[in-house]
Amino acid sequence: MKKQTPGDGPVIIKKYANRRLYNTETSSYITLEHLAAMTREGRDFKVVDAKTDEDITHNVLTQIIMEEESRGQTMLPVNFLRQLIAMYGDSMQAMVPGYLEASMDSFRRNHEQFKTAVEGAFANSPFAEIAKRNMAMFEAATAAFKPGSAGAKAAAAAAEAPTAAAASSKDDEIAALKAELTRLNEKIEKLDN
Repeated sequence: MKKQTPGDGPVIIKKYANRRLYNTETSSYITLEHLAAMTREGRDFKVVDAKTDEDITHNVLTQIIMEEESRGQTMLPVNFLRQLIAMYGDSMQAMVPGYLEASMDSFRRNHEQFKTAVEGAFANSPFAEIAKRNMAMFEAATAAFKPGSAGAKAAAAAAEAPTAAAASSKDDEIAALKAELTRLNEKIEKLDN
């Protein structure tokens, strides 16, 4: 997630007592939605209290997660939240942040490997167009944080575009995709070992 673009360091965001956020890079006021978009784009930022200059990035990121979760499409399961709360004050609490960070890094790497494997597996086969369409649908599902977002609609539209391969029978497509998925799962298992 190191896609940092303009500037060398993190963008400094100042949070004022009136809860307004000020982006020092663009010299404009922004919202939590802007910070969520910056995060998705791989932009690094640091939120500081405008009065004390204290780093409050953690609190603001937690607030963004809470807002995303309250919109109805939750990502954090109740059991996970209960287990996380139970870890506060536990002797293992200090280890949890490192473990969670390593787990997310691993998840992100596996996602990229899966995406690369799927794209490479179908590159020179008659199912290349089907794979592209399915990958677009997969990306729409994983990239969209809320239903009806512009990114989800665009990816879904791209996934529904008619292709020459789509003209073949649905049963043949399904059988071929199942076989290829089995092959890819075996390939991924070998990579994990």
